[in-house]
Amino acid sequence: MILCIDQAIPPELLTRVRATLAESDFRDGRETAGWHARTVKQNEQADGRRPEIAERRQALAKALQANPLFQMAARPKRMKPLMFSRYREGMSYGNHVDDAVMATPQGAMRTDLSFTLFLNAPEEYDGGELLVDSTAGEQTYKLPAGALILYPSSTLHRVEPVTRGERLAAVGWVQSQVRDPQQREILFDLDTTRRQEFDANGKTRTFDMLSKSLANLLRMWADI
Repeated sequence: MILCIDQAIPPELLTRVRATLAESDFRDGRETAGWHARTVKQNEQADGRRPEIAERRQALAKALQANPLFQMAARPKRMKPLMFSRYREGMSYGNHVDDAVMATPQGAMRTDLSFTLFLNAPEEYDGGELLVDSTAGEQTYKLPAGALILYPSSTLHRVEPVTRGERLAAVGWVQSQVRDPQQREILFDLDTTRRQEFDANGKTRTFDMLSKSLANLLRMWADI
């Protein structure tokens, strides 16, 4: 399942992140790429050792943890600290698949889901589309500032060359409580349906039965 979230973080947090990045140092993005991805990666990343970058990382992670749609789709067990990427004119990131296991401060984690949080408006740059290779073919994404795309880490994907301006994004990875993507999608659909039932009719018996089924499936499938 690929999911777009229109407003993944509060606008005021987006403004603070943009202001911090405007004054930050960036390093060669190949420093954090695997040996094969390094051959096709041409971008820059904010220096994660800087205290202000670490602070913004934590603030974004906290905002995503509070986003109901993100929680329903990803069901995070662990998240890798976000990285801030910058693509200037001529930069791109060729076809690659994200590492299956990544290091975190708490130890190694499996990557089930990847996400890109767009930090500037699509009108500010040409090119720079995210292309994700799915069973439906290649799908292209260039979302508004503050919007996020969540997709399986198992997919091939790339960032097209930027031909004008500058593309800013935060990227991250999730180890889900539910490893199987089909099970995650079933839980997402069920949770969406019960919320719609509650919004339309309140706490009905239908809502209670949907909640029971959701809880029992999660109890069956959760890896915690």
